[in-house]
Amino acid sequence: MTVSSELPYRPCVGIVLVNRDNLVWIGRRPDVADEEGRGQWWQMPQGGIDDGEDPKSSAKRELAEETGVRSAELMAEAPHWYYYDLPPNLVGVSWGGKYRGQKQRWFAFRFTGEDGEIDISPHGHKQEFDQWRWVGLEEVRDLVVPFKRKVYEQVVDAFRPLLS
Repeated sequence: MTVSSELPYRPCVGIVLVNRDNLVWIGRRPDVADEEGRGQWWQMPQGGIDDGEDPKSSAKRELAEETGVRSAELMAEAPHWYYYDLPPNLVGVSWGGKYRGQKQRWFAFRFTGEDGEIDISPHGHKQEFDQWRWVGLEEVRDLVVPFKRKVYEQVVDAFRPLLS
């Protein structure tokens, strides 16, 4: 059994992609029994920071890999890192058992392209989502897997002024 307090957090970025109508992009995680459990969970793009990569570059890369979006301009960076722990049954399982959860740096980008640019099955990268849609920022926290909700609440609070 892995003791979670002995494991580090996985460095990660998250992206709030905002369209012209001030709606944010979310993708639905496939309904399979994976590390998040079965369910209709939605989330904003996010992913790990590669060795030697700065968070802003990582955010641009992850956005392109998960959504195909390259037409985006940085709006803001969250003021600090946000952390979440995995549920006990996933510690020692997810990410090869190397992490207790994630520490995330969040960025807001303005989408300057057209919806046709969005491709959730990009080449050379594992498909993360099976559907996508635009929603109000306040909606996202209720759609994410429960163990990520506290981070999403903090992200919504951090970026709410941008969309007011």
